[in-house]
Amino acid sequence: MNQQPNDKQTICIVIPCYNEEEVLPWAMGKLQTMIGKMKAETGIEGRLLLVDDGSRDRTWELIEGFAAEHSNVAGVKLSHNEGHQNALWAGMQESLGMCDAIVSIDADLQDDEMAIIDMARQFAEGKDIVYGVRKQRKTDTWFKRFTAQAFYRLMQTADKEIIYNHADFRLMSERAVRALMEYPERNMFLRGMVRQLGFSEGYVYYDRTARTAGESKYPLSKMLAFSIDGITSFSTAPLKFITFAGLTMTLISMLIIIYGLYEHFIGKTIEGWTSLMVSMWFIGGVITTGVGITGTYIGKIYNEVKRRPRYFVDKKVGIKGGN
Repeated sequence: MNQQPNDKQTICIVIPCYNEEEVLPWAMGKLQTMIGKMKAETGIEGRLLLVDDGSRDRTWELIEGFAAEHSNVAGVKLSHNEGHQNALWAGMQESLGMCDAIVSIDADLQDDEMAIIDMARQFAEGKDIVYGVRKQRKTDTWFKRFTAQAFYRLMQTADKEIIYNHADFRLMSERAVRALMEYPERNMFLRGMVRQLGFSEGYVYYDRTARTAGESKYPLSKMLAFSIDGITSFSTAPLKFITFAGLTMTLISMLIIIYGLYEHFIGKTIEGWTSLMVSMWFIGGVITTGVGITGTYIGKIYNEVKRRPRYFVDKKVGIKGGN
């Protein structure tokens, strides 16, 4: 159970960064303004923990400068680009012992940073996890909106607990973060894993804005890869689909056999070339898809059993205390 609000003094805002030199100065100003307002309205202080996920630009140099200028800013530099989910995990792990709760938000601040104040209020009231949920997707292109909605609906079909229009903008209490750190898997889908913790939950609804500077770190190829990774890391539904497809094809094959035998016994000649080719291509496609899906799961098992570290920390700045 959470302690009383006066015992919960600090929220650490974890910000994964990858080649964000264009947007970071602007984002830092916005976040420091929000922290001041949060302190005034709730009495809860804020810290910023920026995780450089192996950037190739001046991102780390800027983080070092921010840490030297502001006492509430810290930074962690990963030795290699490990991906958004691993960078976020690194930030959460480093935050343990530094604060009483963490909020994860992307550096572009397309998620409304002022919603963190509402998250802080719910945390003070006893919520362990507060999810940031988008109200709508007006700032997205038609294609992005369609694919994102399709992804969430597909994920909800695979697992009913997935929160529609929630990404990785959330607050977690320290005990929720420590519980999450107990998960050993390397193939991570955090927005699904966090929901499985089972602690008290709250929701904050906000409008997402367009990116102000820099480029999106999730082009179509990465979005597709993330969708596949999320579905296969968090659900066995594709494997069940293969079973269903196999049974369906078996039933169709039996019907075709019965039809073929009927045509044979009544003396009709089955020309059949077109139907044969269509059937071969269709069945071949189903088999190839099934093998591919099964291979994806086998590949994930391969990655898990190796037990390689998720990341290595190259440098730290402004880190006081720890887990």
